[in-house]
Amino acid sequence: MKKSISCILAGALAAMMLAGCGSAAPETAPASETTAEAATSETTAAESAAETTTAEETTAAKESSAKETEAADNADKESAADDTDEAKVRVGSLKGPTSMGLVFLMQMAEEGTAANSYDFTMVTAADELLPKVVSGDVDIALVPANVASVLYNKTQGQISVIDINTLGVVYVAASDDSIKTMADLKGRTIYMTGKGTTPDYVFRYLLDANGLTDADVTLEYKSEPTEVAALLKEQPDAIGVLPQPFVTAACAQNENLKIVLDLTKEWENVQTEGGSQMVTGVTVVRNAFLEENPDAVDTFLEEHAKSAALVNEQLDEAAELVAKTGIIEKAPIAKKALPYCNITCITGSEMKDALSGYLQVLFEQDPKAVGGKLPADEFYYVK
Repeated sequence: MKKSISCILAGALAAMMLAGCGSAAPETAPASETTAEAATSETTAAESAAETTTAEETTAAKESSAKETEAADNADKESAADDTDEAKVRVGSLKGPTSMGLVFLMQMAEEGTAANSYDFTMVTAADELLPKVVSGDVDIALVPANVASVLYNKTQGQISVIDINTLGVVYVAASDDSIKTMADLKGRTIYMTGKGTTPDYVFRYLLDANGLTDADVTLEYKSEPTEVAALLKEQPDAIGVLPQPFVTAACAQNENLKIVLDLTKEWENVQTEGGSQMVTGVTVVRNAFLEENPDAVDTFLEEHAKSAALVNEQLDEAAELVAKTGIIEKAPIAKKALPYCNITCITGSEMKDALSGYLQVLFEQDPKAVGGKLPADEFYYVK
């Protein structure tokens, strides 16, 4: 079994790289069962004693025994309910925009006001998070949209997507005010990161949808967003494709630099039918956990939606929480970046329409981007 999980994980990570992204302890009877056994013993003792008492005493003893048995049954039920309440929902996420919508929920959990009991883990890269999902150490995970599809295919459908947590967070930044459409990029050199990753596929798709080919633009790839940001600062005529919060940080360092194109809006301009949207992050759940704890998953969705709404409504407090959790170092930068991070919580059929259309585009660009094939309908948790 360990070998099988290792193979699955290795395959998932490889595909993601291409796409971008002793003795058993003796069993002890539960306390509730011990209580029930004690009640049974007391019942037997009472009945034995009743043989030498009067009929009235026998009736009293039996009534007392029945009450004790009923009390034991009630204790049994309360114990089971308590066990359910104490079960933690283990949530894993990535350090970036996909985690920003969780910050108020993290605060609620810390203060003890959340309906579920949570354990949060935040890591810097998907290859740190995926092993935790595969091994069952994480129940719910916030991951890049295409990585969810890759993981679904590599685990033979052992996960489901339950919401979209982030829409597009990629922007074109430049000092040139004349750039107003994708067509205005013709003949220009554009700096970006991640050749063969989802932002690259999306950008190339948008170029094609606007009548441009590889021959019309020059794409220069850098290894890190900070390299692109440095070029934008050094070269006044440079054009860069950057995700949040890097684009906000770059603009803060260069007063002439600004966002000239929002790739989420550009996506909407060309995807006019079917409800498809540009998706950055989704939330997935292990199906084994979902089957055992459907109410806990539904409660998470409600609390996630509430947290995401608060992030968009209360920018000052949200920025402080984002900085506190270490997603962005400084609250002022977080406050500037948050409105451009498209934090959301889309569920149900709207989620399915938005995500399936997005994955379809990636599949047409490169099937490996989504794990070789599009997920089945069961991938989408639609109630």
